[in-house]
Amino acid sequence: MTAASGSAVPTVALFLPSLDGGGAERVFVELANEFAASGLRVDFVLASARGPYLGEVSSRVRIVDFKVARVLSALPKLVRYLRSERPVAILSALDHANVIAVIASRMARTGTRCIISMRAVPTEIYPKDGSGGSRVLLRMMKIAYRFADAIIANSGAVALDLSKLLGIPIDAIHVLHNPLNLQRIADQSREPVDHPWQAEGGPPIILGVGSFVPRKDFATLVRAFAIVRARRECRLVILGDGPERDKLASLARQSGVADDLCLPGFVPNPYPWIRRASVFVSSSTTEGCPNALMQAMALGTPIVATNCVGGSAELLENGRWGRLVPVGAPGAMAEAIGAILDAPHHPNVRERAADFSHERIARKFLEVLLPGDETT
Repeated sequence: MTAASGSAVPTVALFLPSLDGGGAERVFVELANEFAASGLRVDFVLASARGPYLGEVSSRVRIVDFKVARVLSALPKLVRYLRSERPVAILSALDHANVIAVIASRMARTGTRCIISMRAVPTEIYPKDGSGGSRVLLRMMKIAYRFADAIIANSGAVALDLSKLLGIPIDAIHVLHNPLNLQRIADQSREPVDHPWQAEGGPPIILGVGSFVPRKDFATLVRAFAIVRARRECRLVILGDGPERDKLASLARQSGVADDLCLPGFVPNPYPWIRRASVFVSSSTTEGCPNALMQAMALGTPIVATNCVGGSAELLENGRWGRLVPVGAPGAMAEAIGAILDAPHHPNVRERAADFSHERIARKFLEVLLPGDETT
C-alpha cells in the first residue's frame, strides 16, 4: 500500500472529538499511522487535542486542533477546514462526531467523500439510555447517515442493526473489523509490570479490560470469579475505570473476594497484563468489535466471552477460538473459566488475530475512502 509516484499525494482526514482512551480512538490512531506510513498526507482533526493516545500518533500525521469543548462547536471550524484543505476523504467515528462530519461535508460542498464508521450496535445502546439527548441523537443519525458517501461497520452484527435502523440494504454497508498492530502489541507486552501479583509462580490471573459502565457487565464477572475462587486459588484483575468502580468494589466485598480483586484503573499499556493472564474474559451485554478481546487473541490468551449482540461471537467464529457463554450468567461463566484453567491445551488464537493485522485492515479502509485510487 504505497502512494503512487509522480502524482499529487491525496490528503485523508480523520475526525474525532478527542483521543481519550476508548476503542474508537485506538482504532483511529492505528489507521492514521498506517495511512501516513503508506505515503498519504493524513490530518487528525480533533475537536480537542487531548487524551492518552495523543502521544502515539505518528510524527508523519498532522494534528489539527479545533480547541473546542463540544463536538457541536466544531461544526463551523470543520466546514472551514474542509474548504481550505480540501481532503479527498474524511473518516469519522462516534455517533455525534459522525453526524457533524456529514453536516459539515454537505455544507462545505468541496466534493470531499464523507465516510462514517459505526463502532457499536445502536439499538442495543440508545434504547437503554432514556435521556432526551440520546433520543435526539438517534433521530439525527437516522437522517444524517443517509447522506454519508459510505458507511463502515466494525462487525456484521453492527451492520445488520444499522441496516434495519436506517432502512438501507445490508450490502450498502462495508464490514471492516478493527485493526491490530500485532508487532507493537507483542513488543509492548514484554514490558515489565511492577505489581506483586505478577511474581513468578503466583496464582492464575483472570482478566477483564474495559470501561466500568453497565454494558460491560463486570458485575457478572465478579460474581463468576467468586464461584471460581471458592473452588481454587486465583485472582481477578479488571483494567479500566468508570462510574461503576465503587459498585464493583462493594460487590467484591459482599462476595468475599475483595482481597483477590485488583482494580488498577486505566492502564495505558494493558498488554503485559493480557499476555500474562491465564484467562481473558469479556462479560459485555453488547459489543461492536471488542478491541480488548482482539488484543487477547493477538497475545495468545485463552478467552471466555459472552454471546452478546455484536461482534464477539463473530470474532471467535462462534466458539472456535474461545468459549462463549450466555449474557449475565455467572454460573456458566465460572464453568467456562474453570474449564480453561483445567485444560492442558488451548486454541492458537494468534492464528485468528492475523486476520486483523493493521496493514490488511487499513488497506481495506482505503479501498472505501479512495475507491479506484492507485494508492490502494
